[in-house]
Amino acid sequence: MNQKNKACLECGGTSFAQGTDYINLRPLDNKLTIGSEKIYTFCVDCGEVNSIKIVKPSKLT
Repeated sequence: MNQKNKACLECGGTSFAQGTDYINLRPLDNKLTIGSEKIYTFCVDCGEVNSIKIVKPSKLT
C-alpha cells in the first residue's frame, strides 16, 4: 500500500487499510463476463475511501 505521507481529505487521519467486496466490476456491454475484483483503500479513522483500484483492468475490455 503506497499511502506514505498521505492524509485523509475528510478527517486528516494518516492510517489506511485495504479491503474488497464480493461483487466484481463488469463492463456495461458484457454482463456475462467475470470482470475484475476491486481493492478499496480507506481511512481507518473515519472510513473515507481514498482510492479504488481495479485488479485486472484487461478483463473489462
